[in-house]
Amino acid sequence: MTLQRASGPIVRRVVLGTQLRRLREAKGISRVDAGYSIRASESKISRLELGRVSFKERDVADLLTLYGVTGERDRSPLLELARQANEPGWWQGFTDVMPGWFQPYLGLEEAATLIRTYELQFIPGLLQTKDYARAVMAGARQVDGDDVVERRVQARISRQAILDRPDPPRAWAIIDEAALWRSVAGPAVMQGQLEHLIALNANPNITIQVIPFNVGPHTAEGGAFSILRFGEPDIADVVYLEHLTGSVYLDKPDDVTRYTLAMDNLALKSTAPDDTVKVIEKIASYHAA
Repeated sequence: MTLQRASGPIVRRVVLGTQLRRLREAKGISRVDAGYSIRASESKISRLELGRVSFKERDVADLLTLYGVTGERDRSPLLELARQANEPGWWQGFTDVMPGWFQPYLGLEEAATLIRTYELQFIPGLLQTKDYARAVMAGARQVDGDDVVERRVQARISRQAILDRPDPPRAWAIIDEAALWRSVAGPAVMQGQLEHLIALNANPNITIQVIPFNVGPHTAEGGAFSILRFGEPDIADVVYLEHLTGSVYLDKPDDVTRYTLAMDNLALKSTAPDDTVKVIEKIASYHAA
């Protein structure tokens, strides 16, 4: 058995769950029987195999025995993966100011090799300056104190570290022109944010496009979304959708295909990457006036 190297606890969880499902199915064992062996329900086995919950090393050991994986050479990598899957992510230090439904996304984003995102209201979080992020968060949650806002800003800036690591993901952002014009803060903040986008656009692993007003209706009428792709062969692409009180993670092939086609359509209707700077510079001159 060969295990691919998995990055980040959430992705390790998904890889391990997939391996356990394949072992169970190869032996013809039902989820009910697997659950009984570790004193759990069928639904618990389903959640484990999907990587939706954390693993107990003892449970993984018992399941491996049930599935006939008894040799140390075969058991050791899987048990080590179970230990790694329970390691805390960097975002654990911000759980007091971060909704639980968003935390799985951070683990997936950290492990992705390609991040494609479409935004129509704000600049995407990965591309925001600290001042812009502060203005967005202060405006969105006016009941929060300054200390909470600052902690959320720190969490957002911490996310961006993935773009500077030695093996960064490819980030491809399509931004609605309205987001560039929307003054979420004063002229200096907006000017700084747009200059930041211009600088980021020169990065070889970052592509920024703008979908102009004159495009009219398009296939992404449902709103903002992101598509994450991974280097692990066991992990399917994931579509992430966010709303006021939660989020949705889609990984069924039909859903992913539909959103991928919508993203491709947006890319075709947006500015060519080489023309993006001209568009941003024009809008920046308005904010500076």
